[in-house]
Amino acid sequence: MPLPEHSETSAHHIVQRLQEAGFEAMYAGGCVRDMLRGVPPHDYDIATSARPEEVQALFRRTVAVGAQFGVISVLLNGADFQVATFRSDGVYSDGRHPESVHFSNAEEDARRRDFTVNGLFYDPVRRQLRDYVGGQADLDAKILRAIGDPEARFAEDRLRMLRAVRFATVLGFEIDPATWAAVQKHATSLVEVSAERIRDELLKTLHSPARVRGLDMLDQSGLLGQILPEMEALKGCQQPPQFHPEGDVWIHTRLMLSLLPEEVSTPLLFAVLLHDIAKPATFSLDPAEGRIRFNGHDKLGAEMAAEILGRLRFPKKEIESTVECIAQHMAFKDVQQMRVSRLKRFLARPTMPDELLLHRVDCAGSNQDFSNYDFLVRKIEEFSKEPLIPPPLLSGRDLLAMGLEAGPLFKEILDSVQSRQLEGALHGREEAMAWVRDTYGPCTS
Repeated sequence: MPLPEHSETSAHHIVQRLQEAGFEAMYAGGCVRDMLRGVPPHDYDIATSARPEEVQALFRRTVAVGAQFGVISVLLNGADFQVATFRSDGVYSDGRHPESVHFSNAEEDARRRDFTVNGLFYDPVRRQLRDYVGGQADLDAKILRAIGDPEARFAEDRLRMLRAVRFATVLGFEIDPATWAAVQKHATSLVEVSAERIRDELLKTLHSPARVRGLDMLDQSGLLGQILPEMEALKGCQQPPQFHPEGDVWIHTRLMLSLLPEEVSTPLLFAVLLHDIAKPATFSLDPAEGRIRFNGHDKLGAEMAAEILGRLRFPKKEIESTVECIAQHMAFKDVQQMRVSRLKRFLARPTMPDELLLHRVDCAGSNQDFSNYDFLVRKIEEFSKEPLIPPPLLSGRDLLAMGLEAGPLFKEILDSVQSRQLEGALHGREEAMAWVRDTYGPCTS
């Protein structure tokens, strides 16, 4: 979400107000990193020597979002600024939160943070950079390095392993060898982290334009096996070469991911990742033809995707959209044989834009046969002059008025009328009523 206008001015004002009151105050963390990279910060976090109650006394609108950790939210000019007291942390027994915090100074506060490039401070009033952890050198060298002992940093919060991959992906940095070795060594301990936190970091990584590099690092680190263990079986799962000259299912999936545009929806992203997730389970070799088949992998894949996304606590709507994309992805091979009515219903579904792009990258990542995709693009243009599904010509009340008895036959009749309407065979209410009388027998007018 973009920052409100004048956010930097507001953040500068908060720092200046704290300093004028006799406290030390600076920008901290990611905003400093991004400013030094010439990238507009997503937000401005402020670190200060002021205690929480002293921060609240200086500003009119505040919220104690984490006062026990020294964090106060200051609301100013439509923006929300996290103002945190310099602190050092006690033991992290739960792999996420310290059991205790001790208010300290800027250097100790920097050394409790995760990575050196996130441990920088900047005083916007004096225009001075404070670097206690070697973050500027790592920023210049594009190195992501844990502050201090990487194993200790990851023991404090296991999610930091996923954050290492995410930052390296998004920033385009290399991970320091000692930091990377610690990620690989402790990848299995990711199970200590909640599904929601894992999901959010995974999304940030995979929504990056460098998502394939992110997937590779997740795989090579061992983290992917903890999050999506079902994907391991894609490796070495061979496909019929006449349809998939690119190689096995893992290679195909990875290639599709690389062909996506920079900005995609979450359902499309996970439809690409999981559309062939059931191929290993449905693999068979036709003895008569000697051909590899994956009968029913679309339907089983949809079921597996629902379980996987539910496990990661995705919102219901995103799960349903992803599942629909996967369940329907094999239907595209039949579109040129569909009757007009069925084709219009197929195209009118809300997930069609994502499904169409899924189909295009599926073709681009395999046999390069775009005939069905091109056909659909032409049909979408052809049908664009009027609604794909216009208002129905008849309703159940119309059938009752015609003397028909309510029952299961109603749906059959209304569906048949709509199909003929979609195909251009029926054009108005009277014509539709006449067709019903002719087709289903005499009834009152």
